[in-house]
Amino acid sequence: MSFKTVGATVSRALRTTTFPLAKYSTVDVLFSSSGASGLRHGHHVLNNGPRCTSNSYSTDTSVPGQSVSAAAHRGKKGPEEPTGITGVTGRSCSSRAVPVDRKTLLWSHYNETKRLVHDLIPPGACKSLNSSTIYANNEVSLSEVDIYGFDYDYTLALYSNTLDTMIYNTARDFLVEFFKYPEEIRKYDYIPNFAARGLHYDIQKGLLMKIDAFHYIQLGSVYRGLSPVPDEEILQLYGGTNHIPLHQASGFYGKGPKVKQFMDVFSLPEMTLLAVANDFFITNNIEYDPVHLYKDVSEAIGMVHIKGYMYKWVMQDLEKFIMRGEETYAVLHHLVTQGKKLFLITNSPFNFVNKGMTHMVGEKWRDFFDVVIVQADKPHFFNDSVRPFRRLDEHGNLQWDKINSLDKGQIYKQGNLVDFLRLTGWRGSRVLYFGDHLYSDLADVMLQHGWRTAAIVPELEAETKVVSTAQYSLSLTWLQALTGLLERMQMHRDAESKQVLQEWLKEREEVRAMTKNLFNPQFGSIFRTCHNPTYFSRRLCRFSDIYMASLSCLLNYDLSYTFYPRRTPLQHEAPLWMDQLCTGCLKTPFLEEMSHIR
Repeated sequence: MSFKTVGATVSRALRTTTFPLAKYSTVDVLFSSSGASGLRHGHHVLNNGPRCTSNSYSTDTSVPGQSVSAAAHRGKKGPEEPTGITGVTGRSCSSRAVPVDRKTLLWSHYNETKRLVHDLIPPGACKSLNSSTIYANNEVSLSEVDIYGFDYDYTLALYSNTLDTMIYNTARDFLVEFFKYPEEIRKYDYIPNFAARGLHYDIQKGLLMKIDAFHYIQLGSVYRGLSPVPDEEILQLYGGTNHIPLHQASGFYGKGPKVKQFMDVFSLPEMTLLAVANDFFITNNIEYDPVHLYKDVSEAIGMVHIKGYMYKWVMQDLEKFIMRGEETYAVLHHLVTQGKKLFLITNSPFNFVNKGMTHMVGEKWRDFFDVVIVQADKPHFFNDSVRPFRRLDEHGNLQWDKINSLDKGQIYKQGNLVDFLRLTGWRGSRVLYFGDHLYSDLADVMLQHGWRTAAIVPELEAETKVVSTAQYSLSLTWLQALTGLLERMQMHRDAESKQVLQEWLKEREEVRAMTKNLFNPQFGSIFRTCHNPTYFSRRLCRFSDIYMASLSCLLNYDLSYTFYPRRTPLQHEAPLWMDQLCTGCLKTPFLEEMSHIR
């Protein structure tokens, strides 16, 4: 049974049911085995027989599924479910009805919620996720796009993880050789899966952290060096809160002065080196200034790029470092044969781009592009109108003639977007630009010039594999259901109920930690901080109309295809959204139970 079928069935049952206002009537239907069965088959289980009072239940033992206890699902001992509590159809209003204590009642709801979660997840429900899918934040019709623009690094050219290790090793050695850091730092090898893109770094405190869309630090995901920082210490460091005013500390492009956000894939070695350098001084009890350490590490990483080390490595072994070049050729060929115009704007130098494009596409790669611009100095290219275009000859030598047009087959350097728009006339939603850096590539052209934008997010490939596992889908669905259960049962204030709720809260934290660790043990998914989107995810939705794991995903779609974003439920909208139907987490409060807040 698909999620859609489940939702439709539950919705149909709920629409045709008369809801009594007696306490727990709705809960009993949603969380009992017979109630769940009735909902799945569209039966009007709530109208079976006379209604009972809110605090008395039948002692009938014939209710299906009552042998399943909390311990069977939770791995811990919970009270056995008493007979006659869960099944609405098995209720009786006989004089033999006995009162049930609140603790037993709460565990009954827990057991039936868990059973419902297992029953409502169709086999293979998440296997339909495909890492080659293009995801839409905004409606985009490719039939309206005539011009396709591209960044180069991690857009047209994807690099192997070996490059990260070499960048880290070289920058680490620069710290020792040029900045005279202790020789012992060389003992720290690169840790490939330590950091994740989109993290923030508190420059003054030396903390690497994950921040959500509302500027709150995700507790449990803060590191000083290579060690996690306790939640209590975080609250103390930030004045009793885990909120950071990023508009004051970081700025629009996330570059400080107090907090830096690492937004591109090249930043992974830098974050790891920062963690390693901090860890060395901490573990050896050496006093140091985190601000100067940050500046030294940033400069050491910059030297790898400025001195041309990275370019040299890639050009010397293109097969080793550049991945899936044939897919880049296929995309460019597909677009050109359909009559589309193409342009390239990259910060990389011509000789580096020329080598890579020749390797991937062939010696005549420039025939695919109507305009090629190198060393553009983005994001300044997009928001500064001062620097003029310069032309390069076939060997990359600078020419000093005045640029009155941007011609096919020529190579241009620097320039600015104002002149680019004036000389090409390529404006508005006719243009779709692809890039991996949300700030440098996408933000300005979307916000100021109305281009359509497409983000390349290589991490999607690994993250969709995790989301597609049965372990993740079951854990996430149970997490949603348990959260809904906590929300509804919190009105019970007696001591025993509070103890049960505390156990549920503890389990909720355990499930959260487990789902986080499936992605990255230190920082979790780059898209989620528990239930909130990450700050990275918020920027991704704001600055990209569509996003995908690689450029090759475009090959799966016709060029007249329209991408439609799915309507995301707002909290105040209809209570019967699909995630709530499938977990029983209805947002509509039980009228009598919640009357104390009115």
